[in-house]
Amino acid sequence: MEFKDYYAILGLSPDADEQAIKQAYRKLARQYHPDVNPGDKKAEERFKEINEAYQALSDPERRRKYDELRSYYQRWQRSGGRGDFNWSQWQAAPGQQVYTYNVSPEDLEDLFGADSPFSDFFSSIFGQPQFRRTSRSARGRDLEVPVTITLEEAFSGTTRSLQVGNRRIEARIPRGVQTGTRVRLSGQGAPGIGGGPDGDLYLIVEVAPHPQFERDGDDLRSVVEVDAFTAAVGGEVRVPTIDGTVTLKIPPLTQADRVFRLRGKGMPRLDNPSERGDLFVRVKLVLPEPLSEDELATLRDLVRRRRR
Repeated sequence: MEFKDYYAILGLSPDADEQAIKQAYRKLARQYHPDVNPGDKKAEERFKEINEAYQALSDPERRRKYDELRSYYQRWQRSGGRGDFNWSQWQAAPGQQVYTYNVSPEDLEDLFGADSPFSDFFSSIFGQPQFRRTSRSARGRDLEVPVTITLEEAFSGTTRSLQVGNRRIEARIPRGVQTGTRVRLSGQGAPGIGGGPDGDLYLIVEVAPHPQFERDGDDLRSVVEVDAFTAAVGGEVRVPTIDGTVTLKIPPLTQADRVFRLRGKGMPRLDNPSERGDLFVRVKLVLPEPLSEDELATLRDLVRRRRR
């Protein structure tokens, strides 16, 4: 029988508390859920492992028994693993059923297929789980799907075509979303049970880094190159924004790293897209290119006079 390291499956250390176990399970279950990975057998097997590990570690009595077994098994391995490991003292009593699932036949089939959702290791140690089938109605599960978009798409709003289970969904992503925004699609989650309402689908948004703009909430930050002559005597430069180019007036004697604030040139606010954040532009001084010999001579003369 193959030993299962449930802590490794959930990416946890053996001293993880109850909250850490629950958080790790939820994160991994969302990632590998069959509805999010239709037809992916590897994801389905990973989902079974994650569910099994959580069932073993979330119950204090099962976790205590598993921790003792794990400790003995590791000592046996460190000693060289001579002979066969004695599983008998850890096996559940014949016919033992440690807990009950209340599920519909459709829900059970959707989650785990026709096979048992638990390995021989789990069933041998903790007993056979009992599945009590029910026809009562229940709301479908909420699902989460990660979605990556560009900064331009976050500015304008966009759509994504998603495959959720057997359905193709055109999901609308509103203007102003940020990394971590949860976009709720009502009734687009897992189907309800026994006539119950469908669950919701949540898009977990990640906005990809942009080569020119750095985002800070609803504000944007960027760098504009200003030649040293313009910085010294004043002038104008063209500044790219997320939705076009504007003219920025540079006052005389502008120093490097000075920051100019362009109001209303940032990102739209998610709760009120008609309002926008600001764009903060930091000045980077550069030498104009090319410089003629006459210009270089003038600069040398200026330097000499300032040094007197």
